[in-house]
Amino acid sequence: MITAKVKITMADDYMPVVPVIIPDLDEVREFAYQLHATGKEWRGEVFGWQAEYNPQRSDPPLDSKMKFTPADFCIGESNIWFFSLMWEHGKDEEPVEFLDAKNVLDG
Repeated sequence: MITAKVKITMADDYMPVVPVIIPDLDEVREFAYQLHATGKEWRGEVFGWQAEYNPQRSDPPLDSKMKFTPADFCIGESNIWFFSLMWEHGKDEEPVEFLDAKNVLDG
């Protein structure tokens, strides 16, 4: 884990900079893979951030051409620091990763 400064947009003229703890992504991945192996829904706090895991479902997402709803894991807060994994190619394939760290100033 590292401590980094993050710019938070509160209003057009107010953007405070605050320190946050950013977890090691390898540790986050390991945790997510453990949840994925169980295949059970989970919500809670880990590494100091709210997180959740949703297993794959056989029904497709609304208005989607996908044949199933992929398993997904996400942690963090959008526009502060956010990381997600989505098993969009199937539960036995490697997940697609997304990292939103655009407001992290250092670390």
